Amino acid sequence: MWREFRDFAVRGNVVDLAIGLILGAAFTTIVNSLVNDLLMPPVGLLLGGIDFSEFFVTLKGSAQPTVAAAKAAGAVTLNYGLFINAIIKFVIVAFAVFLIVKQINRLKIDMAPAEAAATKSEVLLTEIRDLLKARSEPAPPAPASGRTSTRK
Repeated sequence: MWREFRDFAVRGNVVDLAIGLILGAAFTTIVNSLVNDLLMPPVGLLLGGIDFSEFFVTLKGSAQPTVAAAKAAGAVTLNYGLFINAIIKFVIVAFAVFLIVKQINRLKIDMAPAEAAATKSEVLLTEIRDLLKARSEPAPPAPASGRTSTRK
């Protein structure tokens, strides 16, 4: 059983998947920073200094000025600003994956095997086969001579 597990764990696809997950987690950190630290502040500034992450509706409990204060007070909130941030992050990740796949497809090498040229031996064998085939076929009937019979 240990051998089967080892064979499974070191199989190329499993290792590739693990590497992809690790890189994906690192990429998520970069995207979060991009959205939270670089994109959302200018968007908020354009909207009059509003921070999307602080858009929320209090469903139960006292109204609070921030999401953190509402959670600390035990209020139930609907954090639609955080949802907007999550959508923006998703679009960025989806676009990045699109660009990566597009580049991979552009660089993709055609893996179809090219038809190999016939070797000298194969060419000679083909010629011999064709000659033998021509010898074994019956000869076509000889054309009739141009003479006609003069007997009447």
